[in-house]
Amino acid sequence: MDLAEIDFQSFDSSKLMDFITEYGLKVIGAILIWIIGSWIIKSILKATRKIMSKSNYEESLQKFLLNLFSWGLKILLIITLLGTLGVPTTSFAAIIAAAGLAVGMALQGSLGNFAGGVLIMIFKPFKIGDLIEAQGEIGVVKHIEIFTTKLTGLSNKEIIIPNGALSNGNIINYTTEGTRRVDLVIGVSYDADIKQTKEVLMNVLTSHPKVIDTPAPTVNVLELADSSVNFAVRPWCNAEDYWTVYFECVENIKLALDAAGIEIPYPHQVEIHKNA
Repeated sequence: MDLAEIDFQSFDSSKLMDFITEYGLKVIGAILIWIIGSWIIKSILKATRKIMSKSNYEESLQKFLLNLFSWGLKILLIITLLGTLGVPTTSFAAIIAAAGLAVGMALQGSLGNFAGGVLIMIFKPFKIGDLIEAQGEIGVVKHIEIFTTKLTGLSNKEIIIPNGALSNGNIINYTTEGTRRVDLVIGVSYDADIKQTKEVLMNVLTSHPKVIDTPAPTVNVLELADSSVNFAVRPWCNAEDYWTVYFECVENIKLALDAAGIEIPYPHQVEIHKNA
């Protein structure tokens, strides 16, 4: 029975009872569906929140997913209510699907970044405070957000990387293992004694307070270059001490080699002159 078809001037008691019976039961049913549906949605969201908390999901990811899940369930409940009241929902659902497709096409990049953010928060290749290298940038992780990750660069600049590119690219995490190896190449003259040079370099490493004993530092002949004998100098340190060890070892090595009379040669260039 359509409301527009009802002739209220000739509305008798039998028609009134039919109207109340037909539409009253639908309204009561819709109210019951709303109450029960709302309770079920709250229960589902509560259980989902507990599962996420136990799985150590990031707080920002929890809020976003719960809001998304909540709106999806509420829209489903509203469609169910409209169907109970006799409102055609087929066209309504088609409109929602078309709108969702249009929004999805317009926000392809953003959706990719969102998916990347979800993957990062679930699989956790790094956490806040880690020193990482990704997308050609090096920095300490400052914030992990839904669409972007923010780093603090080595020169205290803020670096913002889209999560889509970040999750699909190579990530080097310098903090995960706790220690890092400092790779130095030191060249000395061909006239220098190799054993003496190795002793001088090793003494510099072992005497530095931030060079750790395990793994042990190493000094080895790397190559016989054009104008120098190059040594691979490899001290190990805690990740947060990397640059301190790097800079101080370079300086201390220069001072120690000078004190031992071991020459660090300048680059040589040979010119050949032909007589006419």
